Formats: sequence, C-alpha cells, structure tokens
Amino acid sequence: MKPNESDAEVVAETGYSKGYLRYALGMFLLIYIVNFVDRQIFSILIEPIKEEIDLSDTQLGLLGGIAFALFYTIAGIPIARWADVGVRKNIVALAILIWSGMTMMTSTAKSFGGLLLARVGVGIGEAGCSPPIHSMISDYYPENQRATALAIYAMGIPIGGAIGTLAGGWIGEYYGWRMAFLLVGCPGIILSLVVYLTIREPVRGLHRPVAQQKAAEVQIPLKETIRFMWGLRSFRHLSFAGSLHAFVGYGVALFMPSFFMRIHGYGLAETSSYLFLIGLTGVIGTFFGGYLGDRFGQKDQRWYMLFPGVATFLSVPFAVFFYTTQDPVMALILAVPGAILGPMYLGPTFGMTQTLVPPQMRATASAILLFVLNLIGLGLGPVFAGLLSDYFSADYGVDSIRYSLLILAVGGNIWSALHYYLASKTLREDLLLKDAYA
Repeated sequence: MKPNESDAEVVAETGYSKGYLRYALGMFLLIYIVNFVDRQIFSILIEPIKEEIDLSDTQLGLLGGIAFALFYTIAGIPIARWADVGVRKNIVALAILIWSGMTMMTSTAKSFGGLLLARVGVGIGEAGCSPPIHSMISDYYPENQRATALAIYAMGIPIGGAIGTLAGGWIGEYYGWRMAFLLVGCPGIILSLVVYLTIREPVRGLHRPVAQQKAAEVQIPLKETIRFMWGLRSFRHLSFAGSLHAFVGYGVALFMPSFFMRIHGYGLAETSSYLFLIGLTGVIGTFFGGYLGDRFGQKDQRWYMLFPGVATFLSVPFAVFFYTTQDPVMALILAVPGAILGPMYLGPTFGMTQTLVPPQMRATASAILLFVLNLIGLGLGPVFAGLLSDYFSADYGVDSIRYSLLILAVGGNIWSALHYYLASKTLREDLLLKDAYA
C-alpha cells in the first residue's frame, strides 16, 4: 500500500481497503498499548508493593523479570506454531482475555508467591500477542513498508508504558496499588471481544505470487525453522543485539520510578506524571526507527541494521550524564534523548526478522526472536539491575540504584551496537536464502 495508491488499487492488490488496513493496524497498536499498560504498571508500583509485602530489590527484579519472561518465552513458541497454521486473530483475542484477567488477579496477592503466580499468568497471556500480530502485519503490508508498519505497532511500547506509569502512579497514590491493578485490567476484557468480531484473517504470503501463497499454508517443522534461522548469521547477531537492548531497557524501566523517587526525591504521583511525558517521547523514536529503516533500506538493506546500531551507540553519552547528574530538573531533561533513541531498534529489528524468513515461518520467527529477547532482556535485565543495586547498597546506600543502572545502560548499549554492525555484514546474502521455500 503506497500513499498515492487509490483505494481500488489497494483492494485489487490486497483484498482490503485502505481504511480497513488503517483500522487493523490501529487495533493492533491499541492491543499493544493495553499489553504494555498491564506490563508496565508493576514498575511504577514496586515501591508501595515493596513496603506492604516487604520485598528486596532482587525479589522485585525476579517478579518484574524472570517470573514474567520465563513463561512468556516458554509459551511463546507453541502459541506461534499454532498461529502459523491457525486463525491468528482468534489467538490474539484469547491472549488479551487471559493477560487482562491475570492483571486483575494481581490485586488479590498477599505474598511474594501470590505475586509470582499472577505475573506468570500475565506472561503466558501476553505470549499470544506479538507473534500472530507480526505475522498478520507482514501479510497486510509489503516488504518495503513492513518496518514502518511494525514500528507503528511497536509504538504501543512507549505509549502503553507511559499510560501504565501515569495510571498506576495516580491510582496507586490515592486508591492503593491493588485498585490500580484491578482497574487497568478491565479494558482488555472488552478489547478481546472487539478483536474477535472485527479483525479479518489475512491470506498468508499475501504479497507473493499465488503459488507461493499456497506454499505458505504448509507448516515447516519447528526443528527445520530453528535450523534455518540460526543458520542466518545476520539473525544471530540482530537477535543478540536486540536482546542486549532489551536487557538494558527492561532493567532500566523496572527501576526508573525508584531511581527518581530515591535519588531525586519525587513522590509517586509526581514521578508517574514526569515518566508519562518522558515515555511519550519514545513514540518519536519508535516511529522514525521504522520509517528511516524503510527509507534508507530501500537503497541499501544493511541500513536496517546499521541505523539501530548508530542510535543505540549515540544513547550512551546521554545515559552517563543522566545517571550522574545531581540536579533533579536536569535529570528529567537528560532522560528525553535516551527515551527517543532507545526504541529506534524496534521497527528494523522486528521488520527484518519477518523479511528474512518465508511467510510460513513468520509467527514462529517472531516467537524465536522474542524468546531470545525476553529470556535475556526481560528475564535477566531487571534481575541484574536489582542484584547490582543490592550489592552496591552496603557501600553507596540509596545511590546504589544510580550506579546499577549506569553500568547496565553503558555496557549493554555499547555491546548491542557492536552486534547490529556485525548483523549488517551478512544481511544481503542471508536475505537470498528464503527463496528456497518459495
């Protein structure tokens, strides 16, 4: 779908009107916003949760990281295998229902064990979100628009994170953290029904020749899919680059509210308001990461990897100034460049993963990428940040969280940028290999 194409041309090419394609992408964005509201609300509420249930930073890191990520990643691949042959929009509707219900159940937790079970349930539900949606977006949109479309979908991360932070902070401040979890879970129940009734299942491999569309309906064995993907050197590097990016991002995101409250003395509602505004600036980076990837990638496909690598590297000096400043106002200002540069990797990373594989592997490819990203990033990032903070606390007291996040951001982002560069080296030759499945 090109901007200057008529609606009739788009219908002839895809079977869907421009209006429907915009509606579907808008719905996918809304789903991801709700997804990250339910995921991010835990972060802003960890201080009142910690106070009531008496948890350490390490335990909070486990709840915000590995408890969620382990089951998210384990459930992700079988759900994606189902999505590669099943009705994807129905899988998404069921997933929304599960994670929203488990978010609401978090409000009943009385102990670490209760919180652990609730977070596990949210992780299992959310595992059914991105793989089938990535696959559907890749069928709705051609290759040269895919990174932009996936970047628009990924804008749900900063928007949902910002809304979850704001809603959680203000509801938690005035009505308690339990009410916050209960209320933010409600919209997903309605959304699951809307998705089930209004989203249409696209033909797999829609933008390929008819003969190849029929081939796309035949599922490739999981073992062969994994062997094919892991044989792509560019995918190995881009998956590890994305994982390191997520390692930093999730570790920082979980403890960022605590950083502002402990180091700079902001209150819960005040912190949530500032982080809401900072988080929204991430929409800029998320969109332009995909848009610029598609624009420059049409001339040289290596830019799909080089662009996020450059953005990741440029975020490092801003992180150093942000974590070391003693000025609360300057800290808020310095948080903005990192919030814009940080999510620029999302559209190119997910878009190129979909482009590297044939259509019948797309949901599974997304799940494999998310498996690596979330096991390393979401699973270990928050735990590492919490462990490091507890380790430094004896010597640095309240400043331990400052040095923990500083080490995480600088080391992880430099390492990530290196792997994006290495991914670009073999990208063009790896893109030729998927034609063997046509």
